[in-house]
Parts: sequence; structure tokens; C-alpha cells
Amino acid sequence: MNPTLPAAVTVPVAGSPDAEARIRDLAQSLSLEDQVRLLTGADVWSTHALPGIGLSRVVMSDGPAGVRGEDFDERHDSVSLPSPTALSATWSVAMARRYGQVLGQEARRKGVHAVLGPTINLHRSPLGGRHFECLSEDPRLTATIAAGYVAGVQSMGVGATPKHYLANEAETDRFTSDSVVDERTLRELYLAAFEDAVTESCTWLVMSSYNSINGITASENSLLETPLSTEWGFDGVVVSDWTGVRSVEAANARQDLEMPGPVGHWGPKLLAAVEDGRVSRDAILEKVVRILRLAARVGSLDSVSPAVTELPAPLNAAAVAREVAVRGAVLVRNNGGLLPLDPARLAHLAVSGHNAEEARTQGGGSATVMPRRIIPPLEGLREALPAGVSVTYHRGAKVADGLQAFPRTSLHNPVSDVPGMRVTFLAKDGTEISGEDRLASHLIWFGVGIPDGAAAIRMEADWTAPTAGVHHLGVGTVGRIRLSLSGREVFNGDIEDSTDVLGAALFDPPTAIHPVETLAGERVRIEAVYQLPADQAIPFTAILLGEETAVEDPQAEIDAAVEAARGADAAVVVVGTSAAIESEGFDRKDLDLPGHQNRLVEAVAAVNPRTVVVVNSGSPVVMPWLDKVGAVLLGWFGGQEFGRAIADILLGAEEPGGRLPTTWPAALDDVPVRQTAPVDGKVVYAEGIHVGYRAWLKQQAAGGAAPALPFGFGLGYTTFDLGTPSASQAVPAGKDVVVHVPIRNTGTRAGREVVQVYLERTETEVERPVRWLAGYAGAHLAAGGTGSVEVRIPARAFAHYDGGWQVERGTFRILVGRHSADDFQPLDVEVR
Repeated sequence: MNPTLPAAVTVPVAGSPDAEARIRDLAQSLSLEDQVRLLTGADVWSTHALPGIGLSRVVMSDGPAGVRGEDFDERHDSVSLPSPTALSATWSVAMARRYGQVLGQEARRKGVHAVLGPTINLHRSPLGGRHFECLSEDPRLTATIAAGYVAGVQSMGVGATPKHYLANEAETDRFTSDSVVDERTLRELYLAAFEDAVTESCTWLVMSSYNSINGITASENSLLETPLSTEWGFDGVVVSDWTGVRSVEAANARQDLEMPGPVGHWGPKLLAAVEDGRVSRDAILEKVVRILRLAARVGSLDSVSPAVTELPAPLNAAAVAREVAVRGAVLVRNNGGLLPLDPARLAHLAVSGHNAEEARTQGGGSATVMPRRIIPPLEGLREALPAGVSVTYHRGAKVADGLQAFPRTSLHNPVSDVPGMRVTFLAKDGTEISGEDRLASHLIWFGVGIPDGAAAIRMEADWTAPTAGVHHLGVGTVGRIRLSLSGREVFNGDIEDSTDVLGAALFDPPTAIHPVETLAGERVRIEAVYQLPADQAIPFTAILLGEETAVEDPQAEIDAAVEAARGADAAVVVVGTSAAIESEGFDRKDLDLPGHQNRLVEAVAAVNPRTVVVVNSGSPVVMPWLDKVGAVLLGWFGGQEFGRAIADILLGAEEPGGRLPTTWPAALDDVPVRQTAPVDGKVVYAEGIHVGYRAWLKQQAAGGAAPALPFGFGLGYTTFDLGTPSASQAVPAGKDVVVHVPIRNTGTRAGREVVQVYLERTETEVERPVRWLAGYAGAHLAAGGTGSVEVRIPARAFAHYDGGWQVERGTFRILVGRHSADDFQPLDVEVR
């Protein structure tokens, strides 16, 4: 409570008329200088405070699959949830809400007021670099899952921030590219994906993207006004992507907040623009009102009570992470009912694949968080199996290229005599300013953490070699650094960044690597001294100390895995991608698994027909061995509990509940939409409304290739029958349709089915997809159980956009099934 307020003054709740009046009065009471000051961040992660009006700062933090907080310090650990592709594969709004609530809980624990997620951009092409961070190729599935996510976050009194508005489906040249999209396509796909988060869940923020849309950069685009504010009623804050405001002109658009700060394109330049009339004072006032409204909602404005005063019962975050990983895993092959494996019948389980031991649990880039502990599949299986089961492991094929951080258990701090490493900040004359004991060897400072006056950073650790032989140790960073191993200087010079991607060097820095021969268990003293740059517009520094995996004989590694699998009761091969393939900042060049992983799978499957492949990627990969193995489970980036979830599914403790949120191709050349790189600065969405499975169906209708796995597909451990659907046979335009579908579990165990409803119209004067998703619903039934589901088809599903939403009267066919290429049960409805 602001102590300057009289005791008799009541404190209205955010959203009430009294609160809105108070917020406007406060905004009007500010000087123009203070108003303008509020519109640019105070630093990298927060807005300005104005104590005189009881305004404290609003802190933002990257999501969308974990809340990092204001720093990248591994000591301030975060829950790591499965990737958004795993979340959308649950096809469950309730699961999305629980996912969002965990993020809201994490935000409150870390003093964060707004989570920068969910990422709502569509899977226009499987080559998109942030495909793993987005939800689906379909706007309806995306919109509903996003709305659940937003509702969950905001139930905790924390703002959600759907991003990146708009048409930001690729990473190549993302700061300068121009997405060229016709109005109908924008409305029916890319805007539709955002709409429910605004209209249904009333999100408190939206993030504008870097790219231009039809020639106008996002932060200056009229799309921020219409439909976002005018038609959808958005009254929250439009925050820029970091450095996404390009000029003072953005202040004439619906852009409200420039991040990061304090230096940007607004500030003094915006003040001058207002004073000389280029930007109106009224526009500034409305932006300030929206900033204060956000502050009130999240509890950062003393004179208004926050929007949420009663929090829901807390969730067990680790349990939710495990549940999402289970419910989102998609079983796409189970030949002869190989899965689930019966632990009682296993004497020897042969596990191989680099990702079995070093799982990829989250995507790269700004989505990165620092979990306290990660459970990889190998550990999860060993933990779950009885003590009498022999679980052998062979890497088989390397996945992670380049320098990788040392395992935390291999490091000892020689200064403090504790696990980890010692980090010391040095002044220009070499004297120590301060020091800290760190746990990890990949250190990132982005805006905070480096004390004033620091000119250099010294890192010291004793690393224990796990095996005898030659180890390739090194350092990754940008700038000048000196590296010594056991007292011998092995590098002293500048490491240059060859990319122009903002922040890329934080997560995948260029390196200098040196071989050193050791005995098993031998300790190597590592010391590195990094010279801090004299001046940085945005203060960020990253230093990676680690080891590069070098494989002299790839075939020998495969042979060892094959020999172990030959006599095993079952073999599990975990394959996947790496940070060099799926990350923010660049798009994928192909859909292949890196290294020799395909050879590994085929070789193991050739000697053991009971081979299970777990795919650890955030987005589609080509699987040339799909029909040659016993079972295939798509696990996505499974979060911190990934290994336990995989064990739950493979050993039958849980049902694999996922259905594909995006189409998986058999070959890159088959993919209908492959353009992610701009041509002459433009990414032309020439496919129009035919994206994802819609594009595949159009391609197939013309005699082209079919995908390996269709949108919506997924198997379980039981079977279901769908009964004859029913719905009103005639409805007026503008009215929702409810489809009733009887369902029966015909198998021997409990399980979940996802009933999917599509629309088609063959006799039409309007260009349409072959079919399009209109609604879905899940049902969980015991063995032999019966029930029914209701699938609501919103009236908008029947409409197309032509200068406004239009409905072509006549007969639409409702198709009820399990995936986009199913043998559907049809039902006709006349829209009058």
C-alpha cells in the first residue's frame, strides 16, 4: 500500500471501473518526461518504477517452457517443462492450463510479473528454426492450446505474452525479412492462431515480432490496432521483441513498450517527437494507461489491488512436467504390440544412442532455462526396472557436435573446495572485486550479474577425466580470452563471432579447442581469464568451458551397440537432434538426424526385431527406418522429467497419450512448403491457406507425395470404436454446431482417445482446403468402458474471410475420425 494515500481511500481491484479511473488519473498526473520514460525498459528485463505514484517495476522473463528469471545463473534453477510441441501433442486445453499454471507459479517464485510466452506462430514449414517452440501447424489447435496456456499463467496473477505477432514463421534474416501474406491467409490462419488467447483468455500482453508484414515492420504495423485492439478488444500492453522497435514512428502505432532499455529508439527521441508534434500526447497517454493497467493487474501499482487475489491450489511442478511428457509423447509404430515391455520378462535391455545419456530436454535460444536436475532416458529406465534386469549402454552414434559443457559432477572448485568452479571478477589493475562459487561451466550474463568496474572474469576448476586417452578441452566465447590447462597456456587470443544473429553466441559460441591426454580419474586444472569488452549496447557475455566428443572410429561405436543388442530381450535406441540443428536464430537446412544415427538404428534393428526407437527432437525428422523397427515413440524435447516419462511409457505404467500436432514427412523433397529464407528480402507465403496437412492434402489430390505420418495421428495401448455421430442437420449462419460422438474402449486396458472433427465442402465457389480441423475432444475410458464426447464446432469454422467474415450458405460435410487422413464417418449439416 502506498503510504502517501489517506487511510480512508479504498483500493479498487484491477479491472473495476474505479481502478480504471484511478489508473487514468495517475497517468494524467505524470509529466510528459515521466510518461515517455515509462515506455522504454529500465534495463534488459524490467520497466521503470515511479515510487511517487506507488509504481514498482514490472519484471519480464523468457518462457515459454520454463521461467528463467532475470539471469542465466544455474544456481537460480528453474523447472524445465517439455517443449510446446509436446504440449500441443496432448490435444488437451486442460493440460495446457496446468502447464501455464506451473509457469505462473515459477514466475511468482522468481519475482517475475510477465512470462514471455506462449509462442503462437504456426508450423508453416518443418524447417522453421523455432518449430519446437511453437504449438502446431493448425490454427484451431494452436488457438485453443494457447488460450489454455494463457489462462493458466494468468490464474497466478502473472501476465502471459503471446508472441510473435505476426507472420514470424522463420528465423533466417528475422530482423529484416518481410513476410508477404494476403489478407485472407492472415485472417484465417496466422491471426486466427492468436485470437482465442485475446478474446477467450484476455491476455495481458502481446509481443510484436521483428519481421515486417507486407512491407511494414511489426512494431509499426496497423495490425497492432486492427484486429488486435479494435475487433478483439485487447486492452493490454504490446511489448516489442528485444530491439524490435526500429524508430520513433512505432509510437504512432499501437506499440506500447520498447524493450530492452534504457537505451533505445524512444527515450529522448520520442520526447522530442511529442514536443514537435510528430507523435501526439494522447497516443502517449494511452500507452501509459496500458502500462499502468498491466502494473495494476500484476500487483506493481500500490493504489490498485491486483487482478488475482485468490490463487489456485499449487501444483507439483515436476509432476506436471512428467505428465505433459507422457501425455504428449506420440506412439507412431507398435508392430505386433511390442510395447509396452513387460519388466518381468526382461533380463537384458540394451540401450544405445547419444541422447539416451545426454538427452535434449529443451530448445535452444531464449527458451533456455537452468533446471536443477535432468533425468535422461537411460537413468529413467534404470530407475524404473527391477534390480535384476541388466541394462547395458553404448553410445552407438554421436549427436552433439562441438564443445559441450562439462558434467557438473566432474568439476571441483579449487578455491572454495566445493563442487563446481570459482568465478572471480577482476578490476582493470587485476585486483579482485568479488567472486562466486558456480555449479556449471557454461556461464551467461545478460544484463545483470557482472559488478561495476569489472574488466575481466577469471574461471578456475579442477576437471576429473572420466576415461584414459585424449580429451579435447576448450573454451567458447566471443572476445579475448586466455586458457591454461594444468598450468600450461594453450590459448591466448581473440575468438571472433562469424554470425550476425543477436545473442547466438550466448548459446552456441565459437570455440578454441586443445587436445590433452589423461589417465582415467586424473585431475586437470583449468583456468581461463576473459577480457570484458569496453562498451556494449546490450550487456551480454557468455563463456563456455567444456569438452568436445571426438569419435575416431564411428563404425566401432555402432558395432558395440549392435553386439549388445544382439542377445538382448529388447533394444531401445534414443535418437535426436542437437542445439546446432534446432534453436532460435537460424532455420534448419534439412530434416535429417545428425551423424550416423540412421545407420545405428538400422544396424540394431537388423539383429533384434524387438527394437524400440525413441525420437528426441522438437520437430519432425526423416525416419528412413520407420517400417524396419518394432516400435517408434516420438518424445519431443521432454523437459527435466523426460527419462522418467519415457520409462513410464515403455514399461507400461502409463499410456502414450499424444497425437501429432504437425505432419511428419518421409523426405524433405516431399514437403509442400520449404521456403524459410527470404528472396530479395521477402518470404512470400505463396501457398496461401494451404499450410501443414492442408498443403499435404492438396498435394496428394494433385497426385503428389503423402506424408509418413499425418496430422493428428497417434497410437495407444488400447483400441476404441467411434459410434455414429449426430448433430443438428441445419443451423443458421453464425451459430456453433455441437457434434455428439459415442465412444467405446474395445481393448484390455484403460486409455485415451482424441476425437477429431474436420469440415469439408466440395461444391463451393470459394477456394478451400480439402478439409480443415474444426474441433476436437478427448475421452479417457476404462477397458470395456463406454461414453460419449461433445465436440463444439465454432461458427467461425464455417466462414471464410473476404473483406470481412463471410459464410457460403449450403451443405458442409462434418468428418469425424482420429486424424486428418482417417476413414471418416461423415455427417452433413446445412448452414442457412
